[in-house]
Amino acid sequence: MALTGAAAERPIRRRPKNRKAQIARVAAEAFSERGYHAVGVDEIAATIGISGPALYRHYPSKYALLVHAANTAADALQASADGALTGVTGNAPQDRLDHLIAALVANSIENRKVAGLYRWESRYLEAKDRTRIRDIFAHVTQSVAAPLRELRPELPTVDATTLSASALSVMGSISAHHTTLSMRRLDTLLKAASESILRTILPPAVPNDPENAAVGAPDAHRFAVTSKRELLINAAEKIFDRRGYHDSSIEEIGAAACINASSVYRYFPSKADLLAAVFYRAGDRLAVATAAALAATGPEHALRTLAESYLELSFRNPEVLTVYFAEIGNLAKNERANLRHVQRRHIEEWVNLLTAVRPELSAPEARFLVHAAMGLVLDIGRLMRFDTRAESRARLHTLMMAVLLGN
Repeated sequence: MALTGAAAERPIRRRPKNRKAQIARVAAEAFSERGYHAVGVDEIAATIGISGPALYRHYPSKYALLVHAANTAADALQASADGALTGVTGNAPQDRLDHLIAALVANSIENRKVAGLYRWESRYLEAKDRTRIRDIFAHVTQSVAAPLRELRPELPTVDATTLSASALSVMGSISAHHTTLSMRRLDTLLKAASESILRTILPPAVPNDPENAAVGAPDAHRFAVTSKRELLINAAEKIFDRRGYHDSSIEEIGAAACINASSVYRYFPSKADLLAAVFYRAGDRLAVATAAALAATGPEHALRTLAESYLELSFRNPEVLTVYFAEIGNLAKNERANLRHVQRRHIEEWVNLLTAVRPELSAPEARFLVHAAMGLVLDIGRLMRFDTRAESRARLHTLMMAVLLGN
């Protein structure tokens, strides 16, 4: 029997065949942009136009969403690398390397909105899931290192791995900011920066001697901190880094600073205020270092000095880097906007110097390169375990300048 009236006019709603992939994509973008804990399942569902219970038919929990999204992004990276080598395994090493770089750059651009997921949010993965992601990155890194060692047989294994990981860091750095550039120009810029990295001659690596390594060593010239406010900030940045903002407590931070939890609130009304204070303190230190660097003679000398100052400060307090990228989404909107403004002002100092040294670059192009150089400090710093020895910092400084100045 034919339907009549309202029943005949009511459209039949069919569930999209790609609903699960759609949910994963929306979740990945939200987690990458604002952080795992700051995004709720109901928010993801509402963005797609479904209910929370409907989402749970596809994913049993928010954690399952995170795992799927992280694995999907990492798998895409590996597929790009492996696919680039299909059919060219017998080619000359330079041809294989060119295919790899082109494919990996294209993948980074295509997945820019979700690349931050496995860079920053993997801290919330359980050990077995995190290990899988790391294994994929190691596989892709060695895919780049293999033809690089053929082209440069004099390279020690550690240098080939460091250069390959650095090229991947440069590609992934575009997930850390929202600067816009045409797809064609961005592709060209990232390829050139990656190739510059792979041509770099690094200073010799220092032997990995645990007894003499200065990893995380205190600054011999630093005075002991006695201010309770500073003690709390110092304790908070380490605990936020180790446990994550949401799993850290005021009681734990107070105990680490030898201050009663109730007394903590005399200095900071909330945990979010303490998180903001960590970022503002780092910004103050950076401002002082920047002012000193800008006093250098000539833009290139100033740029080199600025990179060295940023590197030294970051290695002295590496926790702030991870906490900034992973936890800034937990701040109130106005605090987040203020801190982004502080960061942009700092970036523009670099951009002004870089465009003075390389006038062929537009401001947006220079901005991409500055973010890439800064991203190296965290990504390669982690590989170095933030070894504060001068020789280790010199290797990373060389990589930063290769990205900024080209070679």
